[in-house]
Amino acid sequence: MPTYVSLIHWTEQGIKNYKDTNMRLEDFTKLTESKGGKVREALYTVGEYDIVTVTEFPDDETATTALLQVGSLGNIRTNTMRAFTADEMGGIISRTG
Repeated sequence: MPTYVSLIHWTEQGIKNYKDTNMRLEDFTKLTESKGGKVREALYTVGEYDIVTVTEFPDDETATTALLQVGSLGNIRTNTMRAFTADEMGGIISRTG
C-alpha cells in the first residue's frame, strides 16, 4: 500500500484548541481506517512543523480525499509527500534501464 509522509502545521484555530489534539488524531485515525488506510506513525514535533504523520492509503486519490476532509475542519494545514521503501525504490530504479 502506498505510503505518505505529512508535515503538519496547526492553524490559528488548531493552536487555540490544542487540548483537543489527541482527540483529533483519534478521529483522523478512524477516518484513515474507514478509507482502507492506516496511520503508521504520528509524532508531535517542536520546530518548523507541529506534527509529522506516516500513513498508508490504497491510492493517491484516497489519500487526497482524507487529507481534504481533515484540512477542511480548519485545525491544520498539510504538506504531504508520497514516500517509497527501499524495495520500492529498487523497483523504480530497475525500470530506468
